[in-house]
Amino acid sequence: MFTNFRKAGRGETNLIAKLKNWAHSLEREAYALYVAARDPRVPWYARVFLSLVVAYTFSPIDLIPDFVPFLGHLDDLVLVPLGVVLALKMIPSEVMVEARHRSEELMQREGLTSRAGAILVIALWLVIVIFIAWSIVLLFKRVVLSR
Repeated sequence: MFTNFRKAGRGETNLIAKLKNWAHSLEREAYALYVAARDPRVPWYARVFLSLVVAYTFSPIDLIPDFVPFLGHLDDLVLVPLGVVLALKMIPSEVMVEARHRSEELMQREGLTSRAGAILVIALWLVIVIFIAWSIVLLFKRVVLSR
């Protein structure tokens, strides 16, 4: 009985280690995207997309808060990796090689937190709240005026 528990424990630890390695490599790629977004060889449309991906990735505020069951972590598990993969396809390979080298230096010197990403998420939430409030006011006016 305990041997099965130990084996499951090792497998679980192995899974956690793999997930940590994956998250660290995703973070390295996001730093490299941050560096690549400033390179003039990257097309303008890719820079715009890169800026959005990097801003959201390093934003201290999530689009869907983590305390929301299941959906809270879905953006971290799906949106960020998908954005990074799509962004990597838009950048010339020689630019990414250079960006990865420069990003390693950046990661060792300082952390990266995106104020722009936080502002973007807050603005999106404000637009949603204003839309909901406006919809409620219009609905209330219809109900009151129909009487």
